Formats: sequence, C-alpha cells, structure tokens
Amino acid sequence: MKKIVLIALVLLTVVSCGKRGRGELVGVKQKKWFPEKPFGMTLIEGGAYIMGKSDEDVAQLKNSSAKTVTVPSFYMDETEITNSEYKQFVNWVRDSVALAMMARKADEEEKTQDDKDGIGRWAFQDADTSKLTEYQKYMKENYYDLSDDLYAGRPLNWDEDIEWETKEYPDQLYSEIMDSLYLDPEYWYDGEMKIDVQKIVYAYTWFDAEAAARETKRQRTQFIDRKPFIKKEQVYVYPDTTVWIKDFIYSYNEPMHNEYFSHPAFQDYPVVGISWKQAMAFCTWRTNFKNGYQRSKGKPPVTRFRLPSEAEWEFAARGGIPSGTYPWGSPYLLNDRGCFLANFKPLRGDYAVDQAVYTVEAKSYLPNDYNLYNMAGNVSEWTNSSYDSGAYEYVATLNPNLSLQNEQRKVIRGGSWKDVAYFLRVSSRDFEYADTSRSYIGFRTVQDYLGTPKVKIR
Repeated sequence: MKKIVLIALVLLTVVSCGKRGRGELVGVKQKKWFPEKPFGMTLIEGGAYIMGKSDEDVAQLKNSSAKTVTVPSFYMDETEITNSEYKQFVNWVRDSVALAMMARKADEEEKTQDDKDGIGRWAFQDADTSKLTEYQKYMKENYYDLSDDLYAGRPLNWDEDIEWETKEYPDQLYSEIMDSLYLDPEYWYDGEMKIDVQKIVYAYTWFDAEAAARETKRQRTQFIDRKPFIKKEQVYVYPDTTVWIKDFIYSYNEPMHNEYFSHPAFQDYPVVGISWKQAMAFCTWRTNFKNGYQRSKGKPPVTRFRLPSEAEWEFAARGGIPSGTYPWGSPYLLNDRGCFLANFKPLRGDYAVDQAVYTVEAKSYLPNDYNLYNMAGNVSEWTNSSYDSGAYEYVATLNPNLSLQNEQRKVIRGGSWKDVAYFLRVSSRDFEYADTSRSYIGFRTVQDYLGTPKVKIR
C-alpha cells in the first residue's frame, strides 16, 4: 500500500513539474494568431520608397521635398467609404440614442423587459438583477451606480428592434420618446417627418498615447496618472449636406444637396460632407463594432481602424511603382483609347469629358496595382497627419507622421472631381481644417497588420 502511495506521489510531482515547464523558460502559451483580412480591404506590404516630388514642382509650393522613408505593412480600404457604409454608422448612432432614451424612460417608470407590450421591451438589460452574472452585479454596484450619470455604462437592449413606423408605436411613453427625436412639425416639408440630426451624437473616449509618452519622458518615469490622457469626444455624425451649395456660389447644386446622401441612387458613391473629426469618430465606431462581434464569438480583438498617415497613403497610392506620377504609373492622364483614367476637372473645366460631372461610384475606373480604386480623383481623402509645409524636412524616416493635436490643418491627398490634374499626382499635398467638411473630401481607413509578412527571397 505504501509503494502505491509513493508511486502516486512521484507521478503527481512529475505531472506538476511538466505543467510548470520543468523549470525551463517556455514562455506564456497563447492561442495561435492567424491574420484575417478585413472585409473590403487589401494588404499593402510595407517597404521603402521615395516620398515627395522627385520631378518638377509645377506649382512651386516647395512642401514635399523628396525623402526616402519606410512604412510597415497595413491593410487599406479598396475604395473610399461610401454613403451606404457611412449610413450604417449614422443609423447605429441614431438607434443607440433612441435605445438609451427608451431605457432611461423605462427605468424612470420602473418598467422591465417583462413588460412585453410597452416601453419595457427596451429596458436596460441589467434591469432585472436576478439574471445578472456575478461580474455584472459587481460592475453595477461598484461603477454604474456610483457614477455621476446614473445610466452610464449600463447595457442597452440591442436584441429588440426599434419601431420607426408611427402605427407600430406600442404605448404613449414610446411615442413620447420617438417624438423627441424629430424636429417640430413646423420644420417639416414635402410631407415628411424630419429627424433632428443634432440629436445624432456619437460619444467615445480614446487614449492619447503620444501625449502620455511625452509626459513620461519629461518626468523620466513610466508611471504616471493616465487619466488626464483619456480624451472624451462628442461628435455630430450626420454629413453636412449643405456643402454642395456652400462650396459653389452662383451654381445650381440643390439636387445633390437634397439627394446625395439619402437617395439609393448614390449609395455606392463616396460619402462627402464629412469633417476630419467625423472621420476619426467613424474609425473608432468601426473598431468597436467589429470587436463587439469578436467578443461575442470568443475571438481576439482586432487592431483599431484609423485614418492613414500621409506616408502610408502615398505609398499605397503609388501601387508599387516607385517613380510613377499618378497611381497608374504613367505620366499621362489618358489611356491608349483616349479615355481619361480618373475623375477630375480636365480641359479648363470640361467636367463631363471624363464621363462624370460630380463624383462617381467608388469602384469606378481601374484600380492601381494594389487593387485600390480612385487613389487619384473622385474625392480627396483625409489622412491622420497634421499639415506643415516643411514637415518632410524633420519627420522620421521610419513610418513618418506629423501628429499635432493643436494643429487644425490636416493633410488631404489624391485630388478630387473638381480639381485640376496637378492635385491627382501621388506626391501632391493639400490641407483642410479638421472641423471643416467639403463636397469633394471623403476618406478611407487602414488597419495595422500584426506581425510581418513572409519575406520573399529573390
């Protein structure tokens, strides 16, 4: 009997040592990571290139002197963000505002999700505390209930569809909430109820890592209070449709103002009327939206979606052709059949000669060699970079980017449907103010590639 016990103890010791790596440095084992190409994006494998103008600076702006830089690999949207894609963001924010208002009203009226015939259907998911996990109870008691906002952080009920048709409103309380989302009837026209777009506000937080790093450098320590570097933002997300009229005085563009964002005929066209701040908000929402799905499936989170730096944008626009003037490589604007290769303003203002008067669908014209559409023309694109005419002289050569929170001028790239050919060049730079929107500026997003693609041995 003693021998059996002794053998059992020896086996237990061996197994225990095995779990601890037998005293060896074996590392922390995690699930194997397999990169997943994001939907609608293409992988841009990093490398070095000459950023800036290597040919004549026709406009004599002297703001993009040639410089060899290196960028890591990243994913980039194959097209500009379309009206349809941006509308998904707007509708999500609209629905979240409505759900939050209904959940608060249900809480005030002490309605729960057991109230199937009224506003209780949209009560907070933690309203019934008997169904909460221990973690949810802990968060509610130690964070939600102690916040200045009694409703901050409480989960909304996304499982219940919102009824937008007035004939489907379940009760008086629901009608009261929905009515508050619309403009007063005196502001309606064409017999249509109008949503108050000033109610469609996206609130989010982000961590200013660069400012925190500067502070740790100043104090010579890695331990600082991070709270001051957590920034809170509130952004109106609805596009400014009036840009079609404001950008062009003494010009009739009212149909574009009325229909461009709302009519299904334009759903695959690039969204415009978006400020840099709105584009940044969209990136945050897209990240959170995707990671919400990842968590629900027990998958690791994806890296954040963001605007490209101008170095990344130019590298992608060149399409692997180092000395190309335009994304298609050649210095010419016409193909061998005499057709224009992009949507811009050729021939002293003959907008229609390139087969487009305003914008065109996001997948128009041929893509460059990275399968990216309209990197020249159609709409100019916001980048993450702040504008400084002399930035190329002092930014780093590795993944360069000038990011200044106090600099409101942000770099735009690619030229647009209303620009002359000079701005379509892959090296041309321009800027607009971060809080300004235009009928000719849109954006596309990028996502960092985790790891390094396999090096091709030549």
